[in-house]
Amino acid sequence: MLIQQGRLAAFVAEIFIAAGAEPEVAGEVADHLVEANLKGHDSHGVGMTPIYVHNIRGGRLKVDAHAKTVVDRGAVLLIDGQLGFGQVVGREATDLAVARVRETGVVCAGVRNCHHLGRIGAYGERCGAAGLVSVHFVNVVGHPPAVAPWGSGERRMTTNPFCAVTPQPDGPPIVLDMATSAVALGKVRVAHMKGQAVDEGVLVDHEGRPTTDPAVMFDAPFGALGPFGKHKGYGLAVMCELLGGALAGTWTAQPGNERNNNVVNHMLMFVLDPAVFGGVEAFQSEVREMVAYLRSAAPAPGFDRVRVPGEPELKSAAARRVDGIPIDGNSWQELLKAASVAGLSERRIGELTG
Repeated sequence: MLIQQGRLAAFVAEIFIAAGAEPEVAGEVADHLVEANLKGHDSHGVGMTPIYVHNIRGGRLKVDAHAKTVVDRGAVLLIDGQLGFGQVVGREATDLAVARVRETGVVCAGVRNCHHLGRIGAYGERCGAAGLVSVHFVNVVGHPPAVAPWGSGERRMTTNPFCAVTPQPDGPPIVLDMATSAVALGKVRVAHMKGQAVDEGVLVDHEGRPTTDPAVMFDAPFGALGPFGKHKGYGLAVMCELLGGALAGTWTAQPGNERNNNVVNHMLMFVLDPAVFGGVEAFQSEVREMVAYLRSAAPAPGFDRVRVPGEPELKSAAARRVDGIPIDGNSWQELLKAASVAGLSERRIGELTG
């Protein structure tokens, strides 16, 4: 089924309001999730709503929590999300860093104890829109690991996102936003809900054998996700675990820490003002010319043209704003169930979805 952006966001916002969130908070979270769907990242979109509702009811997601600065040393900030909506506390932390970087030129911000931050690119885009460079190392804890290290089939880490953003002088920011696993776990969840196989090279079963069946991530005996790019993706995942988790959050996926089926993110974020380096015009010129040089490359068979990071998301968003956001039947039923669990009446659910 296809659902228009505004209608879907309104429905999801009412779910969170029914679950106890203030309207402004619920609207921000809903808009963030729907924006992920628009940009083709359904793994981080409204399909997360049932998990959020479950964690609210279990006391693991604090709907009224906001970003709290616990360390302020000028260019170094440590911000505690207090297990609030990641979309809210992540944006608040990013805004603090963006404001501070105008004074210090560079900010290193640790952001800890956030419920699921959602699409990390949203925070990088916020920096890029302000003309700033940003780099984000993120780990994911609070639940059993799902990703095997390179050289093993046993689960030891999670999808540990990495994001880097550079502003463009004549267009939207260049956004690299990716899981360090072969794909995001949410993409496997979406395939499982749709009854589809995943690509080869993504999963192994409980014996470490390659499989394309997403059920191995959800039904015992469990398999595992692998890292992207073999040892290279694994190495970057380790750095996300140690910088985002051990340094910023003092909470990694090692088994001595709590695993209560929550979804907690820690992020180490660097925000830089290009003006500090004294050559803003030269920087912008090099970005402009390098992007043009990349785009001028002849496309290989099967490609219409060369794109830079972030462009596929813009293309997806343009199409989905017109055509609507696709939601598979199983995901839609889970969303309806979450609305009921949150406290919306059948009549209200019908009004919002009919």
